[in-house]
Amino acid sequence: MSKLETDDRIKIGITQGDINGIGYEVIIKTLANPRILELCTPIVYGSSKVASYHRKVLDVPDFNINLVRNAESAVHKRANIINVYDKEVKIDLGLSTEIAGQLSLMSLDAAVEDLKHKTIDAVVTAPINKKNVQSQNFSFPGHTEYFASKFSSPEYIMLMVSNNIRIGVVTGHVPLKDVPSLITEALIISKIKILNESLTKDFGIHRPRIAVLGLNPHSGDNGVLGTEEQTIISPAIKKVKEDGILAFGPYSADGFFGSSSFTNFDAVLAMYHDQGLIPFKTLTFDTGVNFTAGLPIVRTSPAHGTAYELAGKNLASPDSFREALYLAVDICRNRKMHKELIANPLKLTTIDEEKQGSEQKYIL
Repeated sequence: MSKLETDDRIKIGITQGDINGIGYEVIIKTLANPRILELCTPIVYGSSKVASYHRKVLDVPDFNINLVRNAESAVHKRANIINVYDKEVKIDLGLSTEIAGQLSLMSLDAAVEDLKHKTIDAVVTAPINKKNVQSQNFSFPGHTEYFASKFSSPEYIMLMVSNNIRIGVVTGHVPLKDVPSLITEALIISKIKILNESLTKDFGIHRPRIAVLGLNPHSGDNGVLGTEEQTIISPAIKKVKEDGILAFGPYSADGFFGSSSFTNFDAVLAMYHDQGLIPFKTLTFDTGVNFTAGLPIVRTSPAHGTAYELAGKNLASPDSFREALYLAVDICRNRKMHKELIANPLKLTTIDEEKQGSEQKYIL
């Protein structure tokens, strides 16, 4: 039995991201809150020297971070850091540099190893620069694809999460010109099933309601503006309904969000990146979280990027990063309850039926 199976304290790994961006600022501001340390045991995979530099720039002398050799040595109720690089490093705030990309990857790789050995429960990733991190060992368009590859998970979904909306995407980090050729009935069915399972297992929602968006303006207007809705999306929705999944649509994206119809559903499935992320970030930019659903491990991140223009100015909001940490803890707990529920279904107790009238949350 692993140490995590005998210890209720949730250990959250935190990757440092790009050292020249706002990653350390939002990490320090989040971990400086004592209530966070009651919630979990945070472990930063980074550099104590870089952390000290950012602490001085931000002028937070009261913040202390505990240097440990490994995740097993992390101290509860303290912010901990593991040195993945303990040499001096040149920090160029607001600039993309080669060393920053290298350290981003070193941090990611170290956290992945601990996830695989189950010495941490989940990981929250600070923003990376998707260009300077590219190398022979990182040839991915982003974190999502990196983690899917590392954990041999070909079927996954990028899910944007906030308190009032969850949006997944069928196609993620791909050029817009390639989207129509990638949209297939099989892919939509796969994404709906992954989303449905995640809503149940990771968010504790019984029989979630999923809205599916169309690809074309006005959902094709009965074939006048495109036929993908009739030939691909609607048949996919019909097939998952036959499996008992509550999926509805396809809906025209502009009217769907403009009329606030999203409030009637537990999640929305968009066809491509900007169709889902533009309304999501418009509605909840400061507190949005990116969650990679469908993986055997828990990975979340803030919805923002490196924000070089804010680096070193003490202007970055930690809200999104803090919400990413909260969500990681919640999902860890929900997965544990779901596992126990499968083992002991008689312990199921209905406790809540609110919001849409169809959402039921369960606890043990």
